[in-house]
Amino acid sequence: MTIGTHIAWDDTVLPFQLDRSDIRGRVARLDGTLQEVLAQHGYPPEIEALVAEATLLTALIGQAIKLRWKLSLQIRGNGAARLIATDYYAPGDDGTPARLRAYASYDETRLQSGVDPFSQIGKGYFAVLIDQGDGTTPYQGITPIAGQSLADCAQTYFAQSEQLPTRFQTTFGQVQTPGQTSEWRAAGVMLQSMPKASPHVANPGEGGSGEDGLLTADDMLEEDDAENWNRANMLLDTVEDMELIGPQVSPTDLLVRLFHEEQPRVFDAQPVRFGCTCSEQKVRESLSIYSARDIAHMTTDEGQVTADCQFCGAHYVLDPEELGFEATKGPDAAP
Repeated sequence: MTIGTHIAWDDTVLPFQLDRSDIRGRVARLDGTLQEVLAQHGYPPEIEALVAEATLLTALIGQAIKLRWKLSLQIRGNGAARLIATDYYAPGDDGTPARLRAYASYDETRLQSGVDPFSQIGKGYFAVLIDQGDGTTPYQGITPIAGQSLADCAQTYFAQSEQLPTRFQTTFGQVQTPGQTSEWRAAGVMLQSMPKASPHVANPGEGGSGEDGLLTADDMLEEDDAENWNRANMLLDTVEDMELIGPQVSPTDLLVRLFHEEQPRVFDAQPVRFGCTCSEQKVRESLSIYSARDIAHMTTDEGQVTADCQFCGAHYVLDPEELGFEATKGPDAAP
C-alpha cells in the first residue's frame, strides 16, 4: 500500500457520540507514534503485528476512560507470544498529548512464520489494569483469550467485566511512502453502548451466548437498544481499510459517511505520542528494598549494576554502593 506523508489527523483519537443511537465511540489514527513504539525493538513481523494491534486498542480504550494517570493492557498466553504489554498515560494538562508505550516477550524458537499472529498467543488471558495514581487502589479486570483477534478479546473484556456492548473495527500494517522506507500505521473505530443505570443481562448467572458461555451484546441489550446497536454495527461493517488508514478521508468525514443518519457529534481530538516514564531515579527506587547482599548478587564482574527498560531500551549503569537500603554512598546512604 502506498500513501502520502504526514497527515493532519495522524496520531490522534477523536471522541464522538451518535445521538440517535445512544452510542459513544472513538476514531484513532496511530502513525508516527506507532512507528516510534515499534522502532524501540526488533521484533519479528508476527510479534510486531500483535504489538501494533494492542497499542491501537490501548489508545482507543485509554481515551474512552476517565483516566487521571495510567491504563495498561496485558495479554499473556502459553504460545510463542508470551506477553504483550502496553501503557497509556493520560495527558497531564489540557492540550498536551497522551503517551503510549509497549513491549513484548516471546519465544523465538516457537514462532511460526506466515500464520495468523493471534494464533501465536495460545490460551491465556486479556487484562485491563487502571491506576489512577497515589492514594487510589489499582483496578484489574481479566478475561480469557477469546475470538480471532485482540479486538475480539477487548470486546469480551467490556462485555464480561463492564457489561457494556463494545465493538472495535481496526486495521494496521506497514505502508510504503514513495522514496521512503516502509512504516507502520494503524487506525480503528470503537463503538460502545452508553452505560445504563441498571444494565440488562439475560439469564444472569447462567452465562452468555458467546464462546464458552461468555457474554455478548445480544445478552445485554433488548428492544430499542438492541435495534440501535445492530444498526450502528451494520453501518460500521461497511467501512473500508483505506477509509480508516488512508490520507483521503478525515475521521470527521468518515463518521459522517458511516453514521450521518445517527446524528454524529464530535468532540476535541486528543493527540497521542510515544513516551516512556523510565528514569535512573525510578530504577534506584525499585532497588531500594534490597539489602547489600542482594545488590551484590546483581553486580557484574565490572563492579556495576545495570538495568534495561523493556519499553524503550534505555540502559542504566549504577554504582552498587549507592543502591539498596544499606547504601554506603549517595543520597540514600545511612548517616
